[in-house]
Amino acid sequence: MQNPPAPARRSLLKVLAAAPAVSVIGGAVTAAPAHAAPAPVVAGGAAAPASTAPGLLAAPGIVKALPAEYFTVRGTNAEARFDGFGDTGALTPADRFFVRNHTSTPVLDAADWRLTLWGDGLHGRAPVHFTYGQLRDLPSVTRTALIECAGNGRSLYASQQGEPATGTAWTLGAVGAARWRGVRLSDVLRRAGIARDAVDLLPRGLDDPYVSGGLDHGRVRRPLPVAKAFDDVILAYEMNGEPLPYDHGHPVRLVVPSWVGIASIKWLGDIEVSTRPLTSPWSTDWYRLFGPAHPEGGSAPISRQTLKSAYQLPFGATLEAGRVHRLTGRAWSALAPVRKVEVSTDGGAHWRRAELRDTPRRDGWVRWSVPWRPRTTGPVTLLSRTTDTAGNVQPERAVHNTQGYLFNAVVRHPVTVV
Repeated sequence: MQNPPAPARRSLLKVLAAAPAVSVIGGAVTAAPAHAAPAPVVAGGAAAPASTAPGLLAAPGIVKALPAEYFTVRGTNAEARFDGFGDTGALTPADRFFVRNHTSTPVLDAADWRLTLWGDGLHGRAPVHFTYGQLRDLPSVTRTALIECAGNGRSLYASQQGEPATGTAWTLGAVGAARWRGVRLSDVLRRAGIARDAVDLLPRGLDDPYVSGGLDHGRVRRPLPVAKAFDDVILAYEMNGEPLPYDHGHPVRLVVPSWVGIASIKWLGDIEVSTRPLTSPWSTDWYRLFGPAHPEGGSAPISRQTLKSAYQLPFGATLEAGRVHRLTGRAWSALAPVRKVEVSTDGGAHWRRAELRDTPRRDGWVRWSVPWRPRTTGPVTLLSRTTDTAGNVQPERAVHNTQGYLFNAVVRHPVTVV
C-alpha cells in the first residue's frame, strides 16, 4: 500500500476520473496472475461490438458471445433468457449471465489495475492504494449470491398490470447466481485506516462516463453505507472459480448480497470514504421510487431487492394435452430464504406446493418442479408464488413506480394446451 500526499478533493476527483414420458419443461491464498479470454479492443480500452456470426446477437460494447438461444439484447445490455436456465444448475454459468452496462465493457489489465481509497473518512485522509496482487494476498472468502437488476421484471408493469414504466424493458432474465471469491471489503477498509466516524462509501467503476440527454453524469457510482460494507460485501476477483470475465467486472468488482444490482459496482476503481452522507445520480435521480403510491419527491434510495418466482418455460409455449409435463422454475427472495413455492395451473383457482430441489439459503435461489397433466385444450395461465421464511409472499399486483423497479407480483405465464 502507498500513502502519497493528499490532494484537494476536487483535484483528486480529476485524477481518479482520468484513470483507466415425462416431458421436462424448462428444466491460504497466494498472488495469482490475471488471465482471461482475449477480447477485441477499441480505442480507450472499451470492448468492441460482439460478433455478428450466425446465431450470435450484436450488442454494442459487450465482449462475450451472445447466442440468440440464451440472450435478448436490450440496448447496451444483454438479458438472459429465463427459459434458457433449465439446463443449468444452481449457479449461472458466466457465459449465460446477464450483462448490465451503462456504456461499454472496459477491457482492463489486472497487472495495471489498482484500487484507491480516499476521503475524510480515513485516518490521515491520505489516499491508500491496493494492487491486484495485494488484494490476492489478503485472506479470501467465497460467497454464493444472486445479482439482480433493480428493474428486473420492469416490462411486466405494462404487459401484466397496464402501468408502463420507463427504462430497459427487462422481462425476468436480469438475474443470475454465482460463486464469488474475493476479499472482505471490511478487511480492506480496516487496512486503509477507516475512521470511527465514517458513515458512507462511494464506490466508482472504471467504465466510460454515462451521458444521457446531453448531460455527462460521470462514471457509475452509488453510495454504500459503512454498516452494509462491514456486513457481507466483498471485493470479488473470481466468478464460479475463474477470474472475472470482462463483462462481469474484471479485474475486481463489488458484490453486495441481497441489494439491487447497481450496488455491486463493476470494474471497481476507487472508493470515497466519508464522514457525511454521500449522493450520486444513481441515488438521487434513479434507483428511488417515484409515483402516486410513494412519498412526494420520491422514496429513499432503494437497497434490498424483493422476491420472485418464475417458470423456466417460454411465454406462449405449447404443451400437449393428456401427457405429464414436469414444470420447472426458480424462486428467490432477497429478504429471507425461500420457505415454499406454490403453483397454479388454472389461473389461480387452485394452488399446490412445488417440490424444492435445493436447500433454501440466504442470498440464493431454489429450483423447483411440479408435475402437470393438462386434460383439456386451450389457453392456460400458469402462476407461481414464493413465500419466504420471514413471511413475505408475492402479491397479486406490484406497487407501481414510474421507473419500474422491484416488480414482485405473481407472474401470469400464458401457455397453450393442444
